[in-house]
Amino acid sequence: MHRIYAMNVVRRAMSLVLGMLLATPALAASPTAADRMLLEPDAKVEGESFGALTARWWQWAERMPIAPYYDPDGRLCEEEQAGPVWFLAGTDGTFNAKRECVVPAGRHILVPVINMRTTNPRRHGTVLPLPCAVLQESAAVNNERLGSAIALIDGVPVTGVTRYRVRSEGCFSMQSDAEDGVLAASDGYWLLIKPLPAGRHTLAIGANYANDEDEYGHFVQNFEYVLHVGGRTDDL
Repeated sequence: MHRIYAMNVVRRAMSLVLGMLLATPALAASPTAADRMLLEPDAKVEGESFGALTARWWQWAERMPIAPYYDPDGRLCEEEQAGPVWFLAGTDGTFNAKRECVVPAGRHILVPVINMRTTNPRRHGTVLPLPCAVLQESAAVNNERLGSAIALIDGVPVTGVTRYRVRSEGCFSMQSDAEDGVLAASDGYWLLIKPLPAGRHTLAIGANYANDEDEYGHFVQNFEYVLHVGGRTDDL
């Protein structure tokens, strides 16, 4: 009765790295260079909480003429970007994305590892006003049953990706043409990356759910970015 959207990621080439991380708990005890690039889930950027940023990410994604999670190569990276946080997208799960983007210097970067959004359902064109708590519970279902998750920044793994589970603060309005005024809740795993030094950086993220009881319960996805911070660079 309701629509659930998932954005998530898994890369086949990262499976060996993931196995090593899972098999070697000691690695998780020592922060990596990638860990030090991240803000904690209780962080704020210019007064805006992590949870509020994830809600704004969904509003950004859904107001785009073409949803950014359909972007095949990074051609949509600069669309509708404003403010101190630059948004990156996952995919819809039907393809493996390799994207290249130019990101202005000094911007934080918000990217989903794996996440879901639930909205009020429609019946015969009428929005059914489900309580916010019901929407939140629905968005949480698969995130309670995460199968695996891995993220690499400049080839260095983030340890303990599951620490970065973030929920929207209550419910929020969707303002796209198709869903004007529809309430939504989101829940998932996100990375909020501190402003990166100027130059070329790489980001690879992967995750999957492990829930036999939901339509998206075995969602598996992967994407990679080459990020040119502060302007395009030809550095290898």
